[in-house]
Amino acid sequence: MRKITLWMFLLTLSYVSFANDLTKDFITGTPAIKSMSQLAFAPQGILLIGDTKASTVFAIATNDKTPGAAPKRLQINNIEDKLAALLGTKKEEVMIHDMVVNPISKNVYLAVSRGQRRGITAWKLPGDLADATLLIRVKNGKDLEEVSLQNVQYSQVAVPNPTPLKTKYWRGDARVDVITDIAYANGTVYIAGLSNEEFISTFRKVPFPFKSNQLSASTLEIYHGAHGKYETKAPIRAFMPYTLNNKPYILASYTCTPLVTIPEEKLKNGQHVKGRTVAELGMRNMPLDMIVIKQKVKQKEKEYILMANSTRNLMKISVDALAKTQYNITTRLKDRGGSEGIKYTSAPFLVQHLAKLNEKQVAVLMRMADGSLGLRTLPVRIL
Repeated sequence: MRKITLWMFLLTLSYVSFANDLTKDFITGTPAIKSMSQLAFAPQGILLIGDTKASTVFAIATNDKTPGAAPKRLQINNIEDKLAALLGTKKEEVMIHDMVVNPISKNVYLAVSRGQRRGITAWKLPGDLADATLLIRVKNGKDLEEVSLQNVQYSQVAVPNPTPLKTKYWRGDARVDVITDIAYANGTVYIAGLSNEEFISTFRKVPFPFKSNQLSASTLEIYHGAHGKYETKAPIRAFMPYTLNNKPYILASYTCTPLVTIPEEKLKNGQHVKGRTVAELGMRNMPLDMIVIKQKVKQKEKEYILMANSTRNLMKISVDALAKTQYNITTRLKDRGGSEGIKYTSAPFLVQHLAKLNEKQVAVLMRMADGSLGLRTLPVRIL
């Protein structure tokens, strides 16, 4: 009976979601994608691709809309070897730039390049070394297949005022960071990255389906306690829209790892916005992905933010603590390499990419003890 009820719920949800076809104004053709920098899903199996080189966000109708159950255990060892075999190259030439899970089918999508994995450091991400032009789907938790982007239904919106190609800043080519993260929520696509404005750290919003004349852009400023100064040139690295105290916020993290809350109501076109730094989580680190999970604590369900990092283990942050905090860091840390503000707990996993599979499992890409890269699930209860 329980399975039937779940099936009826999914069917009803599918009907409601697709009653208003979000692809009705899409065109059919081959999108001119140059670099799949960031991935996210919108409703109806529509994949959003942030292309930093083209300074464009593409929306692709994957037609992957059949409701599916998450695999009991997702475990693909040596996924770089398997990708290399699929693409006819060496594993040293394969890099995964981003990973997302289709919330309908539960299939995993990967942005992949044939690039040099060697050379990645704490300050270099795959996008600094190569352009991801291949979209790979992991079906049923095990089968890898390349997704063709020829003759597909799609739409696109240009990200205005990008930093020009080959513009240099401290991390290298600033154009790589025109789009550093994207997300969909409540009919809006959110885009973090750099621009060529006076204050180059920029946050953009656009209604979805895309309406280019409605794209708004705000410049950002935050106080970075480890650096002891206000910053306007560092882009958000990972963020998520989230409701705190019944108000919509952007929860964002930056390189070296300040954690910042930004009221969405302030993110209006042309406005310069100051974020509130509620925590410093440690230097020499880049946040990579953020998701929300739920865990039972003393029989009560609690929400937590889970964050993957380039050089630090998974971090778990209480949403209750975020909602109640009075922290507003505006002075240099005494211990520049330490942490201050909201506390976090650390899970013993160094994860490259992180995505929610369902309420009980998260999908992760993580480097194993033998140096191989594995795609697998972690139970929420152990995090």
